[in-house]
Amino acid sequence: MKEYYKQEDKGTSKAVISLPPVIFGTSGLGNLFVALDEEEKLNIVSECLRLSQGKVVFDSAGKYGAGLALETLGKCLKQLNAPPENVIISNKLGWFRTELTTDEPTFEPGVWKNLKHDAVQKISYEGIMHCFEQGNEFLNGYHAQMVSVHDPDEYIAKASNTRHADELYQDVLDAYQALHDLKRQGKVESIGVGSKDWKVIERIAKNVELDWIMIANSMTIKKHPRALLDFVAEMESKGIYVINSAVFHSGFLVGSNYFDYRLIERGIPENDALFKWREDFFAVCNEFSVTPAQACVQFGLNVPGVKSIALNTTDAKRVQSNLAMIHANIPAQFWQELKNRNLIEENLILTPR
Repeated sequence: MKEYYKQEDKGTSKAVISLPPVIFGTSGLGNLFVALDEEEKLNIVSECLRLSQGKVVFDSAGKYGAGLALETLGKCLKQLNAPPENVIISNKLGWFRTELTTDEPTFEPGVWKNLKHDAVQKISYEGIMHCFEQGNEFLNGYHAQMVSVHDPDEYIAKASNTRHADELYQDVLDAYQALHDLKRQGKVESIGVGSKDWKVIERIAKNVELDWIMIANSMTIKKHPRALLDFVAEMESKGIYVINSAVFHSGFLVGSNYFDYRLIERGIPENDALFKWREDFFAVCNEFSVTPAQACVQFGLNVPGVKSIALNTTDAKRVQSNLAMIHANIPAQFWQELKNRNLIEENLILTPR
Protein backbone atom coordinates (compact mmCIF):
# COMPACT_ATOMS: atom_id res chain seq x y z
CA MET A 1 0.00 0.00 0.00
CA LYS A 2 1.33 3.42 -0.93
CA GLU A 3 2.42 5.74 1.83
CA TYR A 4 -0.03 8.57 2.46
CA TYR A 5 1.32 11.92 3.57
CA LYS A 6 -0.75 13.68 6.16
CA GLN A 7 -2.12 17.12 5.62
CA GLU A 8 0.53 18.98 7.59
CA ASP A 9 3.18 17.52 5.25
CA LYS A 10 1.49 19.21 2.30
CA GLY A 11 1.76 22.77 3.56
CA THR A 12 -1.82 23.08 4.82
CA SER A 13 -3.16 23.44 8.34
CA LYS A 14 -6.14 22.15 10.26
CA ALA A 15 -9.24 24.23 9.68
CA VAL A 16 -10.82 26.08 12.57
CA ILE A 17 -14.46 25.07 12.33
CA SER A 18 -17.35 26.90 13.96
CA LEU A 19 -20.80 25.63 13.03
CA PRO A 20 -24.26 26.04 14.56
CA PRO A 21 -25.65 23.18 16.69
CA VAL A 22 -28.05 22.17 13.90
CA ILE A 23 -26.95 21.41 10.35
CA PHE A 24 -29.70 20.96 7.79
CA GLY A 25 -29.65 17.64 5.97
CA THR A 26 -30.88 17.63 2.38
CA SER A 27 -31.69 14.01 1.57
CA GLY A 28 -35.38 15.02 1.46
CA LEU A 29 -34.55 17.39 -1.39
CA GLY A 30 -33.30 14.33 -3.25
CA ASN A 31 -36.61 12.45 -2.83
CA LEU A 32 -35.59 10.10 -0.03
CA PHE A 33 -38.60 7.83 0.64
CA VAL A 34 -41.00 10.41 -0.84
CA ALA A 35 -40.98 12.76 -3.84
CA LEU A 36 -41.77 16.25 -2.61
CA ASP A 37 -43.15 18.88 -4.95
CA GLU A 38 -40.94 21.82 -5.87
CA GLU A 39 -42.90 24.29 -3.76
CA GLU A 40 -42.42 22.27 -0.59
CA LYS A 41 -38.69 21.92 -1.26
CA LEU A 42 -38.43 25.68 -1.72
CA ASN A 43 -40.33 26.23 1.51
CA ILE A 44 -37.96 23.92 3.39
CA VAL A 45 -34.88 25.78 2.21
CA SER A 46 -36.60 29.10 2.85
CA GLU A 47 -37.35 28.15 6.46
CA CYS A 48 -33.78 26.99 7.01
CA LEU A 49 -32.56 30.40 5.85
CA ARG A 50 -35.17 32.35 7.80
CA LEU A 51 -34.64 30.60 11.10
CA SER A 52 -30.86 30.41 11.08
CA GLN A 53 -28.90 32.86 13.17
CA GLY A 54 -25.76 33.72 11.30
CA LYS A 55 -24.59 31.35 8.59
CA VAL A 56 -26.79 28.47 7.53
CA VAL A 57 -25.20 25.07 6.96
CA PHE A 58 -26.52 22.44 4.56
CA ASP A 59 -25.23 18.88 4.35
CA SER A 60 -25.63 17.21 0.99
CA ALA A 61 -24.13 14.56 -1.27
CA GLY A 62 -24.05 13.41 -4.86
CA LYS A 63 -25.71 10.24 -3.68
CA TYR A 64 -28.83 12.05 -2.51
CA GLY A 65 -31.19 11.52 -5.39
CA ALA A 66 -28.28 11.03 -7.82
CA GLY A 67 -27.41 14.72 -7.45
CA LEU A 68 -31.01 15.91 -7.22
CA ALA A 69 -30.54 17.23 -3.68
CA LEU A 70 -27.56 19.35 -4.71
CA GLU A 71 -29.36 20.56 -7.81
CA THR A 72 -32.51 21.44 -5.85
CA LEU A 73 -30.53 23.15 -3.10
CA GLY A 74 -28.69 25.34 -5.59
CA LYS A 75 -31.90 26.18 -7.43
CA CYS A 76 -33.72 27.11 -4.22
CA LEU A 77 -30.86 29.20 -2.86
CA LYS A 78 -30.69 31.10 -6.13
CA GLN A 79 -34.45 31.64 -6.21
CA LEU A 80 -34.37 32.91 -2.62
CA ASN A 81 -31.42 35.22 -3.36
CA ALA A 82 -29.41 33.73 -0.51
CA PRO A 83 -26.04 35.51 -0.23
CA PRO A 84 -23.36 32.87 -0.95
CA GLU A 85 -21.19 34.21 1.88
CA ASN A 86 -23.95 33.30 4.36
CA VAL A 87 -24.25 29.69 3.17
CA ILE A 88 -21.95 26.80 4.09
CA ILE A 89 -22.41 23.60 2.11
CA SER A 90 -20.96 20.22 2.96
CA ASN A 91 -20.79 17.90 -0.03
CA LYS A 92 -19.98 14.28 0.69
CA LEU A 93 -18.23 13.12 -2.48
CA GLY A 94 -18.00 9.72 -4.10
CA TRP A 95 -21.20 9.29 -6.12
CA PHE A 96 -21.43 10.58 -9.68
CA ARG A 97 -24.65 11.14 -11.66
CA THR A 98 -25.16 8.92 -14.69
CA GLU A 99 -27.93 8.18 -17.16
CA LEU A 100 -30.90 6.18 -15.87
CA THR A 101 -31.23 3.11 -18.09
CA THR A 102 -33.37 0.94 -15.82
CA ASP A 103 -36.84 1.28 -14.30
CA GLU A 104 -35.37 2.60 -11.07
CA PRO A 105 -31.90 3.69 -9.91
CA THR A 106 -29.46 0.87 -9.27
CA PHE A 107 -27.46 2.47 -6.46
CA GLU A 108 -30.14 2.13 -3.75
CA PRO A 109 -33.28 0.52 -5.16
CA GLY A 110 -36.55 1.32 -3.41
CA VAL A 111 -35.17 4.22 -1.38
CA TRP A 112 -35.16 7.18 -3.77
CA LYS A 113 -38.42 8.11 -5.49
CA ASN A 114 -39.14 9.43 -9.00
CA LEU A 115 -35.52 9.95 -10.03
CA LYS A 116 -34.53 10.74 -13.58
CA HIS A 117 -30.87 9.75 -13.15
CA ASP A 118 -28.75 6.97 -11.72
CA ALA A 119 -25.43 7.24 -9.86
CA VAL A 120 -22.20 5.27 -9.68
CA GLN A 121 -19.56 5.26 -6.99
CA LYS A 122 -16.31 6.92 -8.04
CA ILE A 123 -13.74 6.80 -5.26
CA SER A 124 -10.26 7.56 -6.57
CA TYR A 125 -8.19 10.68 -7.11
CA GLU A 126 -9.79 11.52 -10.45
CA GLY A 127 -13.20 10.21 -9.41
CA ILE A 128 -13.42 12.54 -6.43
CA MET A 129 -12.31 15.47 -8.57
CA HIS A 130 -15.09 14.67 -11.05
CA CYS A 131 -17.65 14.42 -8.21
CA PHE A 132 -16.48 17.75 -6.79
CA GLU A 133 -16.78 19.51 -10.14
CA GLN A 134 -20.17 17.97 -10.89
CA GLY A 135 -21.47 18.86 -7.45
CA ASN A 136 -20.53 22.51 -7.83
CA GLU A 137 -22.20 22.58 -11.25
CA PHE A 138 -25.40 21.30 -9.63
CA LEU A 139 -25.17 23.98 -6.94
CA ASN A 140 -25.78 26.67 -9.54
CA GLY A 141 -23.32 29.34 -8.45
CA TYR A 142 -22.90 28.15 -4.88
CA HIS A 143 -20.10 25.78 -3.93
CA ALA A 144 -19.08 23.26 -1.28
CA GLN A 145 -16.69 24.56 1.38
CA MET A 146 -16.72 21.32 3.39
CA VAL A 147 -15.89 18.11 1.51
CA SER A 148 -15.48 14.48 2.41
CA VAL A 149 -15.44 10.97 1.01
CA HIS A 150 -18.93 9.52 1.27
CA ASP A 151 -19.60 5.92 2.27
CA PRO A 152 -16.00 4.65 2.24
CA ASP A 153 -17.27 1.79 4.41
CA GLU A 154 -19.64 0.60 1.68
CA TYR A 155 -16.93 0.96 -0.93
CA ILE A 156 -14.44 -1.18 1.00
CA ALA A 157 -17.14 -3.72 1.86
CA LYS A 158 -17.34 -4.63 -1.83
CA ALA A 159 -13.97 -6.36 -1.57
CA SER A 160 -13.83 -10.02 -2.57
CA ASN A 161 -10.73 -10.77 -0.50
CA THR A 162 -8.11 -9.13 1.72
CA ARG A 163 -5.92 -8.02 -1.16
CA HIS A 164 -8.89 -6.47 -2.92
CA ALA A 165 -9.85 -4.69 0.33
CA ASP A 166 -6.36 -3.18 0.52
CA GLU A 167 -6.67 -1.96 -3.06
CA LEU A 168 -10.04 -0.35 -2.36
CA TYR A 169 -8.70 1.30 0.77
CA GLN A 170 -5.86 2.73 -1.29
CA ASP A 171 -8.53 4.21 -3.58
CA VAL A 172 -9.96 5.94 -0.52
CA LEU A 173 -6.55 7.34 0.42
CA ASP A 174 -6.06 8.53 -3.16
CA ALA A 175 -9.44 10.27 -2.92
CA TYR A 176 -8.22 12.10 0.18
CA GLN A 177 -5.10 13.10 -1.72
CA ALA A 178 -7.48 14.88 -4.11
CA LEU A 179 -9.31 16.60 -1.26
CA HIS A 180 -6.05 17.80 0.28
CA ASP A 181 -5.02 19.20 -3.09
CA LEU A 182 -8.33 21.05 -3.34
CA LYS A 183 -7.79 22.50 0.10
CA ARG A 184 -4.21 23.51 -0.65
CA GLN A 185 -5.48 25.27 -3.78
CA GLY A 186 -8.02 27.19 -1.70
CA LYS A 187 -11.00 25.60 -3.43
CA VAL A 188 -12.38 24.09 -0.19
CA GLU A 189 -12.01 25.03 3.45
CA SER A 190 -12.16 21.76 5.35
CA ILE A 191 -11.93 18.00 4.88
CA GLY A 192 -13.88 15.30 6.67
CA VAL A 193 -15.42 11.87 6.35
CA GLY A 194 -19.00 10.66 6.40
CA SER A 195 -19.67 7.00 7.15
CA LYS A 196 -22.20 4.68 8.73
CA ASP A 197 -19.45 2.41 10.06
CA TRP A 198 -17.56 4.47 12.62
CA LYS A 199 -14.67 1.98 12.65
CA VAL A 200 -13.89 2.96 9.07
CA ILE A 201 -13.79 6.58 10.22
CA GLU A 202 -11.38 5.52 12.95
CA ARG A 203 -9.16 3.78 10.42
CA ILE A 204 -9.12 6.73 8.06
CA ALA A 205 -8.39 9.16 10.89
CA LYS A 206 -5.17 7.25 11.58
CA ASN A 207 -3.97 7.77 8.00
CA VAL A 208 -5.50 11.07 7.00
CA GLU A 209 -5.45 14.48 8.65
CA LEU A 210 -9.12 15.38 9.08
CA ASP A 211 -10.83 18.61 10.10
CA TRP A 212 -14.17 17.01 10.90
CA ILE A 213 -16.04 13.72 10.97
CA MET A 214 -19.71 12.90 10.46
CA ILE A 215 -21.02 9.77 12.12
CA ALA A 216 -24.26 8.32 10.71
CA ASN A 217 -26.60 5.68 12.14
CA SER A 218 -24.00 4.80 14.75
CA MET A 219 -24.24 7.17 17.73
CA THR A 220 -27.89 7.28 18.65
CA ILE A 221 -30.03 6.80 21.69
CA LYS A 222 -30.53 3.24 20.46
CA LYS A 223 -26.94 2.42 19.57
CA HIS A 224 -23.86 3.98 21.18
CA PRO A 225 -21.12 1.45 21.97
CA ARG A 226 -18.57 2.45 24.57
CA ALA A 227 -15.71 2.15 22.07
CA LEU A 228 -17.44 4.73 19.85
CA LEU A 229 -17.98 7.10 22.76
CA ASP A 230 -14.27 6.86 23.59
CA PHE A 231 -13.36 7.49 19.95
CA VAL A 232 -15.50 10.64 19.83
CA ALA A 233 -13.81 11.93 22.96
CA GLU A 234 -10.44 11.23 21.34
CA MET A 235 -11.41 13.15 18.21
CA GLU A 236 -12.46 16.14 20.30
CA SER A 237 -9.13 16.08 22.14
CA LYS A 238 -7.35 16.30 18.78
CA GLY A 239 -9.39 19.28 17.65
CA ILE A 240 -11.48 17.36 15.14
CA TYR A 241 -15.04 18.67 14.83
CA VAL A 242 -17.64 15.93 15.39
CA ILE A 243 -21.03 15.99 13.66
CA ASN A 244 -23.69 13.42 14.51
CA SER A 245 -26.32 12.49 11.93
CA ALA A 246 -29.15 10.03 11.27
CA VAL A 247 -30.03 9.96 14.96
CA PHE A 248 -33.54 8.63 14.21
CA HIS A 249 -32.28 5.54 12.35
CA SER A 250 -34.17 6.61 9.21
CA GLY A 251 -37.22 7.52 11.27
CA PHE A 252 -37.64 4.19 13.07
CA LEU A 253 -37.06 5.72 16.51
CA VAL A 254 -39.92 8.15 15.97
CA GLY A 255 -42.45 5.71 14.51
CA SER A 256 -41.41 4.79 10.96
CA ASN A 257 -40.87 1.19 9.89
CA TYR A 258 -37.68 2.10 8.03
CA PHE A 259 -34.53 1.31 10.00
CA ASP A 260 -31.20 2.44 8.53
CA TYR A 261 -32.78 2.92 5.08
CA ARG A 262 -34.45 -0.50 4.92
CA LEU A 263 -38.07 -1.43 5.52
CA ILE A 264 -38.38 -3.91 8.38
CA GLU A 265 -41.27 -6.13 9.43
CA ARG A 266 -42.08 -8.11 12.54
CA GLY A 267 -41.57 -11.86 12.62
CA ILE A 268 -37.77 -11.91 12.49
CA PRO A 269 -36.00 -12.07 15.89
CA GLU A 270 -33.65 -9.21 15.04
CA ASN A 271 -36.52 -6.99 13.92
CA ASP A 272 -38.73 -7.99 16.84
CA ALA A 273 -35.96 -6.88 19.20
CA LEU A 274 -35.93 -3.46 17.53
CA PHE A 275 -39.68 -3.08 17.87
CA LYS A 276 -39.50 -4.18 21.54
CA TRP A 277 -36.80 -1.60 22.26
CA ARG A 278 -38.91 1.09 20.62
CA GLU A 279 -42.00 0.12 22.61
CA ASP A 280 -40.05 0.39 25.87
CA PHE A 281 -38.51 3.68 24.76
CA PHE A 282 -41.89 5.13 23.85
CA ALA A 283 -43.25 4.06 27.24
CA VAL A 284 -40.56 6.03 29.08
CA CYS A 285 -41.13 9.03 26.81
CA ASN A 286 -44.85 8.97 27.62
CA GLU A 287 -44.14 8.68 31.32
CA PHE A 288 -42.05 11.87 31.30
CA SER A 289 -43.98 13.76 28.59
CA VAL A 290 -40.93 13.79 26.34
CA THR A 291 -41.37 13.23 22.62
CA PRO A 292 -39.22 10.49 21.07
CA ALA A 293 -37.79 13.04 18.65
CA GLN A 294 -36.73 15.35 21.47
CA ALA A 295 -35.02 12.48 23.25
CA CYS A 296 -33.18 11.38 20.09
CA VAL A 297 -31.97 14.90 19.30
CA GLN A 298 -30.94 15.73 22.85
CA PHE A 299 -29.05 12.48 23.18
CA GLY A 300 -27.38 12.76 19.78
CA LEU A 301 -26.23 16.33 20.38
CA ASN A 302 -25.16 16.01 24.00
CA VAL A 303 -22.86 13.01 23.80
CA PRO A 304 -19.51 14.38 25.02
CA GLY A 305 -17.44 15.53 22.06
CA VAL A 306 -20.31 16.14 19.63
CA LYS A 307 -20.49 19.72 18.39
CA SER A 308 -23.37 19.65 15.87
CA ILE A 309 -26.22 17.44 14.78
CA ALA A 310 -27.55 17.07 11.25
CA LEU A 311 -31.34 16.97 10.96
CA ASN A 312 -33.36 16.33 7.84
CA THR A 313 -37.03 16.99 7.18
CA THR A 314 -39.53 16.62 4.36
CA ASP A 315 -41.92 19.13 5.93
CA ALA A 316 -41.15 22.85 6.01
CA LYS A 317 -43.31 23.23 9.11
CA ARG A 318 -40.91 21.00 11.04
CA VAL A 319 -37.80 23.07 10.50
CA GLN A 320 -38.66 25.33 13.41
CA SER A 321 -39.60 22.44 15.71
CA ASN A 322 -36.36 20.66 14.79
CA LEU A 323 -34.39 23.69 15.90
CA ALA A 324 -36.46 23.96 19.07
CA MET A 325 -35.68 20.37 20.07
CA ILE A 326 -32.09 21.21 20.92
CA HIS A 327 -33.44 23.40 23.72
CA ALA A 328 -35.99 20.91 25.07
CA ASN A 329 -35.97 20.64 28.85
CA ILE A 330 -35.60 16.93 29.58
CA PRO A 331 -35.36 15.97 33.28
CA ALA A 332 -32.41 13.98 34.54
CA GLN A 333 -34.85 11.35 35.79
CA PHE A 334 -35.77 10.54 32.20
CA TRP A 335 -32.22 9.53 31.33
CA GLN A 336 -31.92 7.59 34.57
CA GLU A 337 -35.08 5.64 33.80
CA LEU A 338 -33.71 4.73 30.38
CA LYS A 339 -30.61 3.42 32.16
CA ASN A 340 -32.73 1.55 34.69
CA ARG A 341 -34.49 -0.25 31.84
CA ASN A 342 -31.17 -0.97 30.07
CA LEU A 343 -32.18 1.15 27.09
CA ILE A 344 -29.03 3.31 27.12
CA GLU A 345 -25.45 2.94 28.35
CA GLU A 346 -25.46 2.87 32.15
CA ASN A 347 -22.27 4.88 32.68
CA LEU A 348 -22.91 7.49 30.01
CA ILE A 349 -22.85 11.09 31.22
CA LEU A 350 -24.46 13.55 28.81
CA THR A 351 -23.36 17.17 28.63
CA PRO A 352 -26.53 19.26 28.18
CA ARG A 353 -26.05 22.65 26.51
